[in-house]
Amino acid sequence: MRIGLITPEPGHPLLAAATALLAREHLVEPVHPDSAPPDRVADVYLLKSRTPTALALARALEARGAAVLNSASATGLCQDRTAMAELADRAGLPFAATRTFAALGPLPDQEDLTYPLVVKSRHSRRHDLVARADDSAGLRALAEGWAREPVVVQEFTANSGWDHKLWVIGGRVFAALRRSELAPGDRGPTRSLPLDALQPGWAALALRVGEVFALDVYGVDLIDVGGSPLIVDVNAFPGIRGQLGAPEALAELALAAGSGRLIPRTRARPAEESCSTP
Repeated sequence: MRIGLITPEPGHPLLAAATALLAREHLVEPVHPDSAPPDRVADVYLLKSRTPTALALARALEARGAAVLNSASATGLCQDRTAMAELADRAGLPFAATRTFAALGPLPDQEDLTYPLVVKSRHSRRHDLVARADDSAGLRALAEGWAREPVVVQEFTANSGWDHKLWVIGGRVFAALRRSELAPGDRGPTRSLPLDALQPGWAALALRVGEVFALDVYGVDLIDVGGSPLIVDVNAFPGIRGQLGAPEALAELALAAGSGRLIPRTRARPAEESCSTP
């Protein structure tokens, strides 16, 4: 079987470990996201990149009949925090209430904002904006560097300061704790968490997110609000570092999709189009 890795970093720990397992009997080929579609299409591609060129490459491969995990449409939707919140709301998922603004600059003068609040770039990418503002002065300070940035705004929900990170690979759930990037101080290491340490129903919620967002490899960030989960982010194909069994699960998923035993989930075209709106 031919397995393609769409990524600029084939040495990423999760991919490298899965490749070592797959390469015993199969051909694994890294494909840089900026490259043209290869002449010969692989049986399956793992889309571990979210750049526009990576999504365009994935769409081109899908058009030629290739199986791609995750699909270009599902990956693209997760890059738009407005589309993400709207889909979660329609599906009845416990997602943080989200408002969208065309630019951060005018927000400090907005009178109907409730502080503290969380401000995030609408379009998720490396080094984007994710910050807490406790008052209009704090929001104005953020606007000084991000005035033209399209943003989403969420009311800050009091919590323990720890994110529950749930990852799913082909229906297998992994979990960990990590200090929130909004919490004071250093985030420190990610701490693996046994599934039986989660609140009842949280693992099932993570699986439901995959159904709603049409994802096969993904992460769900939750905060604990008095014992109830609140989803604050959904990520297509996150790093999933240091999780025992994760490389094996990814290798098994790739083989299942490449052999046709599993059909990769995909989103309909309208959802994909919604994530590209300004």
